[in-house]
Parts: sequence; C-alpha cells; structure tokens
Amino acid sequence: MRIHVFPGQGSQHVGMGAELFDSAPEEVAAADAVLGWSVRALCLEDRDQRMNQTAWTQPALYVVNALSYLKKVRETGQRPELVAGHSLGEYNALFAAGAFDFVTGLRLVQRRAAVMAKARNGGMAAVVGLSASRVRDVLHEEHLDMLDLANLNAPEQQVLSGPVEALSQAESVFTRVGVRGFKRLAVSAAFHSRYMGEARREFESFLAEFVLSSPRIPVISNVEAQPYPPGALKRLLVEQITAPVRWEESVQHLLRQSAADIEEVGPGRVLTTLIAQIRRKVAS
Repeated sequence: MRIHVFPGQGSQHVGMGAELFDSAPEEVAAADAVLGWSVRALCLEDRDQRMNQTAWTQPALYVVNALSYLKKVRETGQRPELVAGHSLGEYNALFAAGAFDFVTGLRLVQRRAAVMAKARNGGMAAVVGLSASRVRDVLHEEHLDMLDLANLNAPEQQVLSGPVEALSQAESVFTRVGVRGFKRLAVSAAFHSRYMGEARREFESFLAEFVLSSPRIPVISNVEAQPYPPGALKRLLVEQITAPVRWEESVQHLLRQSAADIEEVGPGRVLTTLIAQIRRKVAS
C-alpha cells in the first residue's frame, strides 16, 4: 500500500523548495496572491529572518509540502492510497486526499498560523528517553500538572507544552530522572495544549465559513490516530489545535496495513526517523 506522510513545523529550512518553484508557476503565483508575500523569497532567501516564525513557517511549509506532492504524482503517475501528516502536515494529507483544493488549504493554514502565532507566554520542550506513560507519571509525581503532553512522537520522544516557568522546572526534574535529552523548542507558545483555547475558538469561527469535501482516501487524524470518520473533518481540525499529536499511534496504524510502503513527502526526514524508531518497537 502506498502511504504518504507530510511533515509539520520544525522541518522547515532556508533553501527548501528550490527544486520545485519553477515547475509550479501557477501554484506559486496563487500562493503569493493569498499570502501577500513571496513564498519563493522566504524559502530561498529569508532576508527578514521569518522562516522560523509561526505565521510564516506554516504557510511556507504547506506550499512546499504540496508542491513536493504534486511533483511526485506528475513523475510517478501514482497517488497514495492512505495519507497522514504531523500537525501542520495533516493539512497536506487532506489536500492530497481531495478534502479541499490547494488555495483553500492555504487559506486555512494561513489563518491557523495567525491565530496560533498570537498566543504568548508559553513554550514547548522535547523529552528524549522516556515513554509517554512514564512522562505522565513524572508530571504527576512532581506536581507539574500545568504541563501537557503535546506530541507523542515515538517510543522515547515526547513533547511537553505549557508555561515557560513550568518548562524550566520540568527540565531540572527530568534531568534528575535521567532522560537522554531535554530540548526547548524554538516556539513562542504552548502549541497542542489547553493553553491554545483562544486560538481554537478563533479558528473554529473562521473554519465555519468553508465547505469541505469528504476525503477520497483514508486520512489518519492526529487527534484520534485513526482515519477521519464521516462528517468529522471540521471538528477534528479544530480539536487538533489543543489536542496532542498522537504520531506514534498514527504510525502504528499505518504499519498494520498490508505491505505498507511509507514515504515522507516534503522537506527533511524528521518523520522518516520517527517512523524507523516506531517500526523497531513494533518489530521487537
């Protein structure tokens, strides 16, 4: 089974899309018209150092992911039979599945990025070396209940989200527990946590204006780690803003498919690395 997975925020880098823009002039022009700035200039030059700022990162990455997908389909003549994406990447999965067209997806991502970028006074940190259940135990035992598990990425890679002060406290706690790594992420807010409630409400109001189609192929939801059920598209996109990204469980679902051929489509190999870790656990 052909399966495509699309990366999310964190996979961006200056130079991404260099091999794509000339082959997709219509999509690039449409993206620039929607955004009001040049995707090509941001991705290839980033003169104003906006590449890692959420309001610019998410739309740019959506465009590069989408152009990567369209190029692959043109070259191979084959479309995937199942898709998934990590956080922002889920919008590319839904685009590939026909839930909306390229421009509609970009409009949704642009607003999602804008409302998420407005959130402040929070952060995220990756914990390497512990399972999700063990991280939950430590949070409970050490009275760090103000932190949420935002990404359950791999057997021993979890991401915490919450107030900056609580993350600082957690760093000393997890270092004492003996994790292999505790890395603060370059974000300005506590994404995928209870603290994104206002962003969720704003995005829900915006999303209500759109008519979306049912996916033509199964799309694995970050929220449920299962294919989108009928009629749940808007609900799950809204919930995704405050809910954890259940990536490990999502990949486990992909690996249960017969002769699963999983390919990361977009810049970088972040998801490929995570999938390899999950595959080793499944095989053990």
